[in-house]
Amino acid sequence: MSLPNHFELLSSDGKARTGRLTTPHGVVRTPAFMPVGTAGAMKGMHWREVRDAGADIVLGNTYHLMLRPGAERIAALGGLQNFTGWKGPVLTDSGGFQVMSLSDLRKVTERAVTFRSHIDGAKVELSPERSIEVQRLLGSDIAMQMDECVRLPATRKDIERAMLLSLRWAERSKRAFETAPDGYMLFGIVQGGDIPDLRHASARGLVEIGFHGYAIGGLAVGEPQAVMLAMIDETAPLLPADRPRYLMGVGTPQDLLEAVARGIDMFDCVMPTRNGRHGMAFTRFGQINLRNARHADDPRPLDEASDWPAARDYSRAYLHHLVRAGETLGAMLLSEINIAYYQHLMQGMRAAISDGTFETFQKQTRADWARGDIPPR
Repeated sequence: MSLPNHFELLSSDGKARTGRLTTPHGVVRTPAFMPVGTAGAMKGMHWREVRDAGADIVLGNTYHLMLRPGAERIAALGGLQNFTGWKGPVLTDSGGFQVMSLSDLRKVTERAVTFRSHIDGAKVELSPERSIEVQRLLGSDIAMQMDECVRLPATRKDIERAMLLSLRWAERSKRAFETAPDGYMLFGIVQGGDIPDLRHASARGLVEIGFHGYAIGGLAVGEPQAVMLAMIDETAPLLPADRPRYLMGVGTPQDLLEAVARGIDMFDCVMPTRNGRHGMAFTRFGQINLRNARHADDPRPLDEASDWPAARDYSRAYLHHLVRAGETLGAMLLSEINIAYYQHLMQGMRAAISDGTFETFQKQTRADWARGDIPPR
């Protein structure tokens, strides 16, 4: 049975689309990049800066929040928006990926995943029903079904087993979500690794079950970009055109540009803030490593034409100094510069799709990246 649709497709240019997703806490303009606030906070940034950079929606992590401070505690304090101070829409993942990636001691059964907490070693069980319960307690505008993600490369047997289990968990997740208030959403997750016919089977199964939106999961887990793009090409056409499409855990600016060209509407990734904490800046010239000695005497800003103050007003020499000295301010400034660049890129894509100039935008953006940063004179 299909669920109500809260997504309005506004325009398209080729396969690229722009739209509007209406949630209980606000409207999300798509294509959208969701900054990741894993434990209810954006590392190195205030929520005000996230909003000012242009983000409509952020991502919270079910696994981390259920372990600390606890979903029931957050619910008692008014949900994620009241608890954190971020008043906009929130999407939460199901917790399944973190169980697989962070817990060495885990057991997967038909019923649930049992694992040891990475915080205190306590034994925890996460089932599709509990995952949905936690996400409802958190007050997520968009919840994700519980799934099993397999790291690539993997055997067909392992990928197929996980895909079929994820489909059965999708049905249970939907049943558990039936009591959610109107306006809140549940997305299904396509699995199937790097095997086209398994992706096809997963996508068709999820569409038959019926969700508010559909995610493509199990990518950006070690496979080359070409494989990821090929799986998008295989999967996206099978998903309903009138529902949002979300590529989970992706990625670089290049990944975003290529995926939007293939019809993807939503993204999330820790890369902007994680790379910022390690001295890397994303700019229209590509990625710039502020640790490099060549920046030590460079008075230029990262991008004098940027509309984000930190990218325009601080010299590369100063940012280099902060990074090399291990000053917290360096990580903070580069994190906000990176989030602002990602949002600027998404805004540029939305505008180009609306104007029917997306192909021109693609070519210009790729040319800027290929030209790269210009060394100081």
